[in-house]
Amino acid sequence: MEALFPYIAIATYLLGTLGIGLIGYRQQDNTVEDFFLANRSIGPLLLFFTLASTNFSAFFFLGFAGAGYRIGISYYPMMAFGTGFAALSFYYIGYKAWVLGKQKGLITPSELIQDRLPNQPLKLLFMAVMVIFTLPYLTLQPIGAGYLLEGLTGGAIPYFWGATLLTIAIVFYVFLGGMRSVALTDVLQGILMCVLMLVAVFAIAQGLGGISVANQTAYDLKPALFSRGGLDQSFTPKTWFSYMCLWSFTLPMFPQMFMRFYSAKSAQPLKVSILLYPIVAGVLFICPVMIGVWGHIAFSDLVGKAADQIFPMMLAQYTSTGLSSLVIVGALAAFMSTMDSQLLALSSMLTRDVYTAYFRKEASLAEQTLVGRIWVVILAGIGLEIATNPPDAILAFATQAFTGLSVLFPTVIAALYGRKVNAWSCLISIGIGELAVLGVQTKVVPASWMLGFLPVVPIVALSALIIVVGSAFAQASMKQPKRSENHHRSPEKTC
Repeated sequence: MEALFPYIAIATYLLGTLGIGLIGYRQQDNTVEDFFLANRSIGPLLLFFTLASTNFSAFFFLGFAGAGYRIGISYYPMMAFGTGFAALSFYYIGYKAWVLGKQKGLITPSELIQDRLPNQPLKLLFMAVMVIFTLPYLTLQPIGAGYLLEGLTGGAIPYFWGATLLTIAIVFYVFLGGMRSVALTDVLQGILMCVLMLVAVFAIAQGLGGISVANQTAYDLKPALFSRGGLDQSFTPKTWFSYMCLWSFTLPMFPQMFMRFYSAKSAQPLKVSILLYPIVAGVLFICPVMIGVWGHIAFSDLVGKAADQIFPMMLAQYTSTGLSSLVIVGALAAFMSTMDSQLLALSSMLTRDVYTAYFRKEASLAEQTLVGRIWVVILAGIGLEIATNPPDAILAFATQAFTGLSVLFPTVIAALYGRKVNAWSCLISIGIGELAVLGVQTKVVPASWMLGFLPVVPIVALSALIIVVGSAFAQASMKQPKRSENHHRSPEKTC
């Protein structure tokens, strides 16, 4: 019976998720706003869970634990503080986006940019960057699911088949119910994720003799795990600052997060969510990092992909099969709650910003919804294809995607709060910023040019500077003819 428990837990969870997804389908109005935004009717509790569940992903379970293993406890405060600052950017971007979205019927992030800075090339580039850099992060979800199901079943469900199983389940309820199904399943997934992560850290600690004993044992093995600089002493103050900027700049730029701002019923759900978000993150983030640190007790010298599997390895080592299965279900909930939102957000952009805008301007609401569903299937297939060759380190893979999206942050701030912002300056800002990201990744741009920071800091600073200088230059150019005209007229007035 114990050998069957992992399969029973997985099957029960998937059936429950699909059942909730069907409830969302039955409540749906089959309109574009309902499919993509749940008719802008999401209340405080639902919005908080869908925001948190969407953000806490495979990176939260596997990436955090892997980073804790590679770096040490210093990874936790950097993530906790960074998430707190990201909540501020949620508010300053989210509230204004909610107001404009409700007033003007905006659905995608690109539509907001087009409304505030009318410029078709800018809108298309903005959309393309969101899609291109969200796809790698989307791919992390089936990768994480594949790792966990393979480990939980002892290889009976191979990596790729596990990734495929979860992807099919997600596509099913997103295809049917859209945002309503996604938001409803996020509540179940969010509760499972939070409760079972807490269960995991206390269960593993008990297996190690308690939290104090586990920490002392890990410290005796490798004291650097508890230092500010981390295991390899690479976490300098500049690195800390860089990561806090990375989360603050990037999280609101993920289309699945941005579109949550549109879906709120009123401003109150946004305020409640933004208040609770850093509190919950501060409590939960320590758990996978500590598990990663304790991983050195049982598993020494893991590298690359192996380090990212320290979470399921510790569960298998120190907990029963039944408890391990339940916790893995919590991890699967985190993966699914992120991937479903990513699929829905990207499909909305490709439907509204490409298909409807350039191919079928007269497309009915029902047709747009159908096209959105088709895009969900296509995007899921792309993500699964990329997952066939997973990266060596989830943290590095996620950081690359984050940096590419962070380039959009200055343009969004300029669009929402800037005055007399030049749209072409924003387009140049994004273009040069993304070229810089590519240059860093291909090592054409020397690492020394980053001045000790992660690339996100100098690249976003450069992108912001381009907007400021470009807009000022454009304004000066527009005023120049008027000054010349006044100069020629002044002698006539004197005479």
